[in-house]
Amino acid sequence: MTARTNNAAQPKVVVIGAGIVGCALSDELTARGWTDVTVLEQGPLFATGGSTSHAPGLVFQTNGAKTMTEFARYTVEKYSALTLDGQWCFNQVGGLEVATSPERLAEIQRRHGWLSSWGVDSRLLTPAESAALHPLLDPERILGGFHIPTDGLAKALRAGEAQARLAMARGARFLPHHTVTGIETTGDRVSVVVTDQGTFPADIVVSCAGFWGPRIGRMVDQPVPLIPLAHQYARTTGLPLLAGRNDERTEASLPILRNQDAGLYYRELVDRMGIGSYAHRPMPVSLDEVAHPRDTAMPSSLEFTEADFEGAWTDSVALLPSLADTKIEEGFNGIFSFTSDGMPLMGESPKVQGFWLAEAVWVTHSAGVAKALAEWLVDGRPTTDVHGCDINRFEEVQLAPSYVMERSCQNFAEVYDILHPLQPAERPRPLRTSPFHARQEALGAVFLEGGGWERPHWYEANADLPEVARVPGRGAWASRYWSPIVGAEALVTRERVALYDMTPLKRLEVTGPEALAFLQELTTNQLDKPVGSVTYTLLLDAAGGIRSDLTIARLETERFQLGANGNLDLDWLRRRLPGDGSVQVRDITAGTCCLGVWGPRARDLVQPLTDTDFSHKGFGYFKAKQAYLGDVPVTAMRLSYVGELGWEIYTTADLGARLWDTLWEAGQELGIIAAGRSAFNSLRLEKGYRSWGHDMTTEHNPYEAGLGFAVRRTKERFTGKSALEGITDETVTRRLTPLVIQDRQSVVLGHEPVYVNGTPAGYVTSAAYGYTIDAPIAYAWLPAEHATPGTRVEIEYFGTRVPAVTAAEPLFDPEMSRIRR
Repeated sequence: MTARTNNAAQPKVVVIGAGIVGCALSDELTARGWTDVTVLEQGPLFATGGSTSHAPGLVFQTNGAKTMTEFARYTVEKYSALTLDGQWCFNQVGGLEVATSPERLAEIQRRHGWLSSWGVDSRLLTPAESAALHPLLDPERILGGFHIPTDGLAKALRAGEAQARLAMARGARFLPHHTVTGIETTGDRVSVVVTDQGTFPADIVVSCAGFWGPRIGRMVDQPVPLIPLAHQYARTTGLPLLAGRNDERTEASLPILRNQDAGLYYRELVDRMGIGSYAHRPMPVSLDEVAHPRDTAMPSSLEFTEADFEGAWTDSVALLPSLADTKIEEGFNGIFSFTSDGMPLMGESPKVQGFWLAEAVWVTHSAGVAKALAEWLVDGRPTTDVHGCDINRFEEVQLAPSYVMERSCQNFAEVYDILHPLQPAERPRPLRTSPFHARQEALGAVFLEGGGWERPHWYEANADLPEVARVPGRGAWASRYWSPIVGAEALVTRERVALYDMTPLKRLEVTGPEALAFLQELTTNQLDKPVGSVTYTLLLDAAGGIRSDLTIARLETERFQLGANGNLDLDWLRRRLPGDGSVQVRDITAGTCCLGVWGPRARDLVQPLTDTDFSHKGFGYFKAKQAYLGDVPVTAMRLSYVGELGWEIYTTADLGARLWDTLWEAGQELGIIAAGRSAFNSLRLEKGYRSWGHDMTTEHNPYEAGLGFAVRRTKERFTGKSALEGITDETVTRRLTPLVIQDRQSVVLGHEPVYVNGTPAGYVTSAAYGYTIDAPIAYAWLPAEHATPGTRVEIEYFGTRVPAVTAAEPLFDPEMSRIRR
């Protein structure tokens, strides 16, 4: 990596923590020209006593999240090139996962698909091939294997010190035995880090304190939602079969091994085996019970609880029979960090400017996270999409200590489980419910959960609809968290009218004399329209990447209502508010509710309930009106995310039940139903409507994503405008592309690789069965040359290639006649 000169005045950066993340970040920052970096460590260098000090160093790159695989891949690439005093920092022995059950065999096929999607080489193995790679394995105990040649072992302390030395050579300084006791602020910015050895002026403070992170966060009133949990790791006595294979310098030559069915992983230690276990009960640790590094050499290493390891030892001997000739020589319960959603915590505090986090990061992802954060700090944005890691992703209720504890412990228990992409957490629920919840329960709603909200996915009350018989079956995996009722609900929406609970979607209100100018500056489309106009638009970052898509209704001259994607949008807007108070941004989600009323009979339903003109001429598409439906004052917006005539109807939460009852009673003679999110997803894909975070992210520009229509280049300026210069629909090199799957039974779910002429060329983003077009649909990123309608491709689904063909969009009602009636 080549350092570059920063001509502007360099900020003073203080990094708290000299574990592998702090070391990696100091290297990445100084390599980019930010050399005024001070790393403060409460313990010694570089065996600090934190999680890095005891980390076994297994780096497996496989992850269903593209971002996490990219972080791990960069970690592999960087550490493979590092040495410390002639010793390796990464031993690329490869990784091997084995299946001991039919369910796990299918799972490793899915995992192979992930790596094919994300561009990492891997292959599926027979039991004999697996045993040839790892001779300690009993091939009779396994059904197959999954090999990733580029996985391996990171020597965490060496890799940390090697990066620290590079940083110090560029001007960074590392100070051991400096315990941070406070962080001072000037106004709403960090200004000084206080330690027991003195104070350090700072423009930017980055907490890389690992499981001590919550303690640092409290110094600036910033929640750091992670839980320190103890994880068992043991070492055996010597194995005769390993004698002479390795020496103290190489340590290992066999692939690192995971038996996820038993919650176990293994690595060689010269002639011994190291065994890590997730098979035990979650063991949360209070920071008040963890010693300071000055009082003990390894405060993150707790006493080994032998009883918790008994099952792990039995399973280990069964898989690796030669272990029967050994015993556990030593073990410990090592502390490391878990979060409520299993993802790292990155980004700048919404409370205090200049206070940044890089927490809950494992060795596997350390260099990748550090690179992304350094790009974020120096360049203003990471090149990798990090929306799933941003500290600001959480709703306030998700920061409750009890919630963080419950979900983090559940993530520990499920870390090696086979999890369906729709599988919800079981506790704590229900947490957030819409005003329609009691009505939905009465209709037999099947709820899944997202963002703390209970979301109906279908209703058992619709089980007797005749349309259920028209719905084809699907495979076992795709049938989980699904019912044929879903298809009936989608068909009834197309044929009659349905109610959809849209309450969980984030709603923001932007007001003030400069509200229009503020939103114009941040969004791509033209918002200077009359009151009553609704506009679909995009939030871009400075590089033209899509941060979000919004619908913005101008309800008054100085009042706008935004349909947003989540808390990251609220954070993005708040950070850019003018300092003079001329614009206010408010989250109105909790105090309001919304029903989508969609279908060809939608006007027949709402018009008799109001004196307001809901005709096509009187209430045009993408318009908003204030009205009364029966006794209920509403804001109605003529929008349709399902491609049918209809409205999004908003009212205050206290009137939600009355709104539902009013529409429900009036709709009985029209054959009204309540419909769930699964039908909604099918209908939106038939129309080609995008879902931010799934179909596009900051890694994609509007023209690649097929959203160039939402960009008004004639606007004087908007964030990201200059980055789009020269980019058009015709010049892009990749496209978000609809695929129609040829086999009606083959419903994929997302993240599967797409092959063109036998070679991986892209990956699926969203997928569902299209009940109106009677075929499975998938959207995928593909090179532009393969996105032409009619191109034959294949989607790999659990090891099988499923034929599909690219198509023109939208797949349903391209004339838009059903919406504009």
